[in-house]
Amino acid sequence: MAARSTFPAGLMLDAHKQQACDSPIVEMPLPTHVVLALDQGAGYSAEPVVAVGDAVAAGTLVARADHPFASAVHAPLAGIVVAMETRAAAVQGGHSFCIVIEGDGSDRIDDSVRPVTDPASLGPEELVQRMRDAGIAGLGGAGFPTPTKLASARDLGAHTLVLNGAECEPWICCDDALMRAAADDVVLGALILRRAAGAVRCVIAIEDDKPAAIATVAAAIERLRDDGLTLAVVPAVYPQGAERQLITAVAGVEVPAGGLPADAGVICQNVATAAAVARWVTRGEPMLSRIVTVTGSGVARPCNVRAPIGTPLAALIAASGGYRGTPLRLLAGGSMTGRALPSDEIGLTKAMNCVLVATRDDIGSRLGAVEMPCIRCGDCANVCPAGLLPQQLLRAALADAHDTLRQFGVHDCIDCGLCDYVCPSQIPLADRFRHARRRLHEAEAMASKAAAARERHELHKRRLQEAATAEQRTFESVRSRARQPGDGSAGDED
Repeated sequence: MAARSTFPAGLMLDAHKQQACDSPIVEMPLPTHVVLALDQGAGYSAEPVVAVGDAVAAGTLVARADHPFASAVHAPLAGIVVAMETRAAAVQGGHSFCIVIEGDGSDRIDDSVRPVTDPASLGPEELVQRMRDAGIAGLGGAGFPTPTKLASARDLGAHTLVLNGAECEPWICCDDALMRAAADDVVLGALILRRAAGAVRCVIAIEDDKPAAIATVAAAIERLRDDGLTLAVVPAVYPQGAERQLITAVAGVEVPAGGLPADAGVICQNVATAAAVARWVTRGEPMLSRIVTVTGSGVARPCNVRAPIGTPLAALIAASGGYRGTPLRLLAGGSMTGRALPSDEIGLTKAMNCVLVATRDDIGSRLGAVEMPCIRCGDCANVCPAGLLPQQLLRAALADAHDTLRQFGVHDCIDCGLCDYVCPSQIPLADRFRHARRRLHEAEAMASKAAAARERHELHKRRLQEAATAEQRTFESVRSRARQPGDGSAGDED
């Protein structure tokens, strides 16, 4: 399958990736402790199955995924559960219930950690269930549970798996490093994901500014000789790695507004997720670690680090040479979509692909910016990859006009931040749209609750009316029998 030139709009940005990409992946030793957020980035928490004082081994399940949008969490090291409490976390809302494990220095591994001996013998349903048990989640930044996505794609009849190796956001290069170091794992994981999704073909998409990754993945595909597995090279345009934009560029189809990629016959997964699936099959590992880019002018040696999930960010930064200069911001993610963090004691999550230690040199142009009125230049609309009209959305957001927000597609905004980037008036458009979506969601939830309450009230009234009607009928029946001759009533003669 050949890639199209690209999706509409977008922008070419300074990459800021070279220094971290030029260094080999750092294999981080086990930290002294881990802080495991039970919300791993998708907005839903797993349910703890351990208590304070419990001993755990590496790979022990500590929180199960009872909700389809939650991800099971496993201990990445052997030790003792020393705390279970709400803490700051790199998730929506800024906090999550966390399990803190103090390592005991041993190499104990849970009995459940063993290779999948014959994955080809497992049907798609069993593959999906076992991935759910292993806590496999998307490693591209969203943290959405992979099994839920696979099951949905199979139910909707998706025929194509697009494996996302675009990695378009500035500063982030963990997927590039992974593809160069472990292309065979990426390809093996692609085959397993394709089988679990019920797809017939897979396209691995990589941006053209990653020649080394393109070469290693192409060689791995050639060694496999699977006609249903191909490579697509796409232009390095931000946000090429956004799911809907990549599907348009690679498959030539648009995901319908309000729909899922599977509605267009496609499912999208990240290359790092595929490699994690391969590690689960070949080593039996649930999702215990990930590669994360630690970068920015505020860190001494920008690099990519493979670290256990839950590793405090302070330990990641120490493994990258420690702080340098005067850091102003600690971001989870890149400069366009990253989330500011309050502390470096927050634990690494499955969704965190980058830790950006930013100085004034990195983000100074936006610091202290004074917001000015919109001048109607239209630059935001010209670069919007979702084809939206940010000016109209801004007016609707400021007026809290929910119907207008829906009409102009606020739910189709992908939070890429390009409208902010080009706005000469320094208007925080993306943030305004996020708040507008939240208010709209709250209003819709309230309306749904009100509608449900009205329905319950109407049902209650109907039941009362039916009961009263039945009671009246019974009364009329009894009175009618009482008036019949010969029944002994006072109105009858002897």
